[in-house]
Amino acid sequence: MKISVKNLEKYAGQPRVQSEVAGRAPEVGVATGLAWTPVGGDIMFIEAIRMAGKGQITLTGQLGDVMKESAQAAWSLLRARAGALGIPLESFTQTDVHLHVPAGAVPKDGPSAGITIATALASLLCNRPSRHDLAMTGELTLRGRVLPIGGLKEKLTAAARAGVTTVLVPARNKSDLVDLPDEVERLLDIRQVETIDEVLELALLAPDERARQSGGVRVSAERIQSGLRP
Repeated sequence: MKISVKNLEKYAGQPRVQSEVAGRAPEVGVATGLAWTPVGGDIMFIEAIRMAGKGQITLTGQLGDVMKESAQAAWSLLRARAGALGIPLESFTQTDVHLHVPAGAVPKDGPSAGITIATALASLLCNRPSRHDLAMTGELTLRGRVLPIGGLKEKLTAAARAGVTTVLVPARNKSDLVDLPDEVERLLDIRQVETIDEVLELALLAPDERARQSGGVRVSAERIQSGLRP
């Protein structure tokens, strides 16, 4: 008996874990983050939309106090840097923003989603799609510095399993990258970042790049089938 990718499902059954990003495409107002859970790492999508309003931001998705504070800090940081980022000031005074983390029945908290929240908001306000094959983890200061986080090994393993190709991690977590599993290192392009400017440069696409980048969806799906398995 010879087991291969082609006949694996015949003997092992249907896959229990599906690729989270292989079927997605670059979107405006969506960023992919990495989270730690008691049973290992996981990925999460942070979504943002806007509508006419008075500059209010609404947060939903069973967020804890730490993530709510991260969202407020990211909002203030982007507002302070609106000119440099090309965001019209009217976006902060004449529109409201709704930030949501799906799977609302699952409580979420922890100091590791700051740069993901900032990227989702910047993508929305700058009208630039965020890369669908890139995930990130890291907390953010009001001055735009990226702070270290915990559970990096578990988060990177989850990223590789989900079909992510590039991951942004805090530069101050450099020592945590030493003992990563070989398969994770082989599947991921790990970029170390120190500031939110580096994060946005790597994560956001120009408006005309969305169609070109979406062509990588099939590649990601094939990569998961032949790469790291749960």
